[in-house]
Amino acid sequence: MTSAEQQLLEILHTKGALEETKRKRLLEAYIEAANPPKMTYEEFLAWAEDAHVEWINGSVIYMSPASLTHQMIVDFLNRVVSFFIEKHALGLMLSAPFQMRLPDSGREPDLIFVSHKNKSRLKTTYLDGPADLVIEVISPESTSRDRGEKYFEYEQAGVLEYWLIDPLRDHAEFYQLNEDGRFYLVAEGNQGEYLSREIKDFRLNIGWLWKLPGLAETFSALGLI
Repeated sequence: MTSAEQQLLEILHTKGALEETKRKRLLEAYIEAANPPKMTYEEFLAWAEDAHVEWINGSVIYMSPASLTHQMIVDFLNRVVSFFIEKHALGLMLSAPFQMRLPDSGREPDLIFVSHKNKSRLKTTYLDGPADLVIEVISPESTSRDRGEKYFEYEQAGVLEYWLIDPLRDHAEFYQLNEDGRFYLVAEGNQGEYLSREIKDFRLNIGWLWKLPGLAETFSALGLI
């Protein structure tokens, strides 16, 4: 990265240096450039705080905004699973834009679960290593990435459990990492129940993902209230 590029990034990262809306637009435009600059993960973290981006093999990848349906499913799962985790003192649930750093990438999964035994991996702005559980809700532009690149990255990095939820088709897939270091499909469909391995005793009614019932009804069904 040249000194001029470094100075530009410092300006774009400094709140108050420019009118806030213009600063964010310029930052996004810089990220979307045809040939974004290569940078280390540490340089990426230093200025990417306000942008929805990921870091892949030194390059910055700009992510499209989430749809309303996508966000409603993520929010539902975050509230329900987080309450279950807290109730049973199992660990911590985090949502994007919190980073998960893997050997050659810095991803922003929709949701990640970090168990107590792996809390040492949590840094100020990212998780240094694989989460125990990663949840991705597919968007039209993310289908190939979630099913392809991320699937293999998460598998190779040692993510123990991967939920892949597709609201476009009302279909969910649940993978668990076996002793051979490969993901195996444990359950799929748009109805039925899935028992998580990493969140002990958590049973997800898959139909909830499409109906999004109220929290009181959901917590009651899970025996939380």
